[in-house]
Parts: sequence; C-alpha cells; structure tokens
Amino acid sequence: MSKHIIDDAKRCLQCKNPQCAQGCPIGTPVRDAIALLLGGSLEQAGALLFANNPLSLVCSHVCHQENQCEGHCVLGRKGMPVFISAIEKYISDFYLNIYRPTPSTGEAGRVAIIGSGPAGITIAFYLAQRNYAVTIYESHDRIGGVLRYGIPEFRLPKTVIDRLGEALLQTGVTIRPNTTIGMNLIIDDLFRDGFDAVFMGTGVWRPNRLNIKGESLGHVHYAIDYLKNPGVYRLGQRLIVIGAGNVAVDVARTAVRHGCRGVRLFCHLDASGVTARPHEMEYAKIDGITLVLRKAPIEITEEGVVFADTELQADGEGNPRAVPIPGTEALEPCSSVIIAISQGPRSVIVSSTTGIDVKENGLVAVDTCGHTTRPGVFAGGDVVTGAKTVVEAVQVSRRVAAAIDEYVQETKA
Repeated sequence: MSKHIIDDAKRCLQCKNPQCAQGCPIGTPVRDAIALLLGGSLEQAGALLFANNPLSLVCSHVCHQENQCEGHCVLGRKGMPVFISAIEKYISDFYLNIYRPTPSTGEAGRVAIIGSGPAGITIAFYLAQRNYAVTIYESHDRIGGVLRYGIPEFRLPKTVIDRLGEALLQTGVTIRPNTTIGMNLIIDDLFRDGFDAVFMGTGVWRPNRLNIKGESLGHVHYAIDYLKNPGVYRLGQRLIVIGAGNVAVDVARTAVRHGCRGVRLFCHLDASGVTARPHEMEYAKIDGITLVLRKAPIEITEEGVVFADTELQADGEGNPRAVPIPGTEALEPCSSVIIAISQGPRSVIVSSTTGIDVKENGLVAVDTCGHTTRPGVFAGGDVVTGAKTVVEAVQVSRRVAAAIDEYVQETKA
C-alpha cells in the first residue's frame, strides 16, 4: 500500500457525526471504510463502498470532492482535509479486482435497461443483486456511455469501465451492444418479449448548436462527438473551443494531448460564466490553454471565428446576459473550432413509443421515483435531468431501482 494512503487515512478523526458523508450526495460511509482499512479489513471496506455505490471507483476519479466529501472534512477548516478520493480509489480498485458476486437467479423478473451510462450500470447492479434478469441495450460497441465516450482517458481510464463491464457479466447481466432501441427495435417489442419493466438511461448525446453562420463548415466540430474518438480528428495547431464548462475544458486538454499547441477557450460572459471546476481550469492553464472572456461568436469562417465583445446585462430573473457590442467584431484565426455548449437528449426512443411525455426542453418527464407517464417504463440520469455528475446519477438510480423492484413485484402479485 502506498505510504501516503496510510498516512492520510490515519489523519481521519473518526468523527461521531462525519461531515464528509453528509457532504456526499449518496452518503458514502467514508469514516467506516477508513476504519476498516486501517484495521486490516480491506475487503470489507471495499464491500461497504461498493454496496453503497457500485461506481465508487469511477467517482473516486471524477467526483467534485472539493465541494463534497473533502470539502466538508473538518480538518479542511483550518488546514488540509483528508484526501478521501485517493483513499476511496485505493480501496475500490482493490475490491473490484477480487469482486466475485453471486450470479442473479433471474427469478424476480426481467428488466431491460436502455443505455449503459452511469445510471444504467448502477441500476443493472442493484437489480441483479435482487435476482432480476437484466439485459442492457447499448447503442455503441462497448458499455460506459458518457463514462467511456465523454470523459477523457487522463481523467478516467477506460480500463475502469472495462472492469465494471466484466463485473456486470459476473452478476449475470446480459449486454447487447450496437443496438439502438427506437430504430429496428422499440420499447413495445421489449414488453412483447416478456420484459416486466424498462429503464431508459440514454443520456444526452445531441449537441446544442450556436445557430450562427458557418456552423456547417468542415473544420467545425461538437464537443460530445470529438470526445468519443479524438484520435480521428485533424485539428491543426490552432484550436478555438467555444464554451467554458467542464466539457469544454476536457476538450481543450484532450486536444493538447493530441498535438494542438494553440488552444483557446472563449466564454461570452465574465469569470462568473466559467462553470468548469476551478482546479480543472488550473490544470488547463498548466497545459498552456488560454481563457478569453466576454467574447460572443458571431460567425465562423474558413479562417477562424468572428467574435464581438460583450456587455453584461441582467435578464428578467436577474441573471447576467451577454449582449454583443456592435462595431467590436473581429476575426480570431484558427485551424479548427469545437463547440462545447452542453447537450440535449435525442428523441429516437420517445418518437417511436406512445405514452411517454417529455418536457419543453426534450427531457423525459418523470416523478421522483423515475416513473414515466407510461406504466412500466422508467427513466433516470441525464435524459431526465440534463447533463449532471456521475454521483448525482447514482443517487437517483438507487431510488429508481427500488421503484422498479416495487412495480414489478406489485404487477406480479
């Protein structure tokens, strides 16, 4: 075991009322896991974390710990908090190596899961543990959803997702890759073929557009598409990324690792509009990436992007709104442009299925337990909430898994 893991674990005060767990959206039992670790019960510590969150290893890589567990550690009030993420990573990595589950008997019922992102994987684990026969339908050739195709390798190694896939297979879950529900197969087919319930966890894969002239040019790309397979893109040396959120920073840092040397992030607001995590922005600066504020894209040309300076005005709710200043338009030369202004859901499933309502923004309408307006169909994750964090998807998925179990057992009674 790495010495710093031991030393840091020993710094834990074992608080009677652990603030770290309260700061975590899913109440990760940090104190108890650390106590088990230091007591020589590493396997039990891993089992504890996995039972609470099957994506514990993933969360140790990508969670916003500075605002959650570590941000609430009492030691951080006057000094350095316990580095919980490193401890969780060590425990969870070990446990996934030795994880040998009892395969599901399938006797509780049959559930179809559409999409294998964070929500789909979490629900598959929970339902398999309750002896459901679970089949995951994944439109790509490999599982993971946004974990695999939306988070760069340097933040979340793909081997972590591969190991989760193997663990799912060990639990008895069936994975059907390269299958898009809503095209050749629709939800009605799943119910016809004996599934008792269906969960939609298809994420948000439709990139939002700028709707400006030049957006269809060949050197213009969308962030979610680029992150799927950055190696196939030829961006040149000068890249402009439009956006200042976590995805925009992921794109910029990935591009640097694929040879770009003049990467700039453009935000139409001031520093208050930068939604990327502060330490991710620090890493971006270390990588040589430049942030340019208060510039709104007006047009994209073959030579680059025309930006205008902006002035900030309050909208009807008092939020800042960037208004382009006439006469300030200027060309910013670049070889490629990547648009990173969030994503929305695709409508392929809803458009092929009756009885599932969506909201004005296209997200699926559900109640607090994930029930859609069609009986037996549940939804969760980004397709319901829009792009959120992994731990938020896990938080909702625990509740939805319980609701699916309740629904199936009531219909069978």
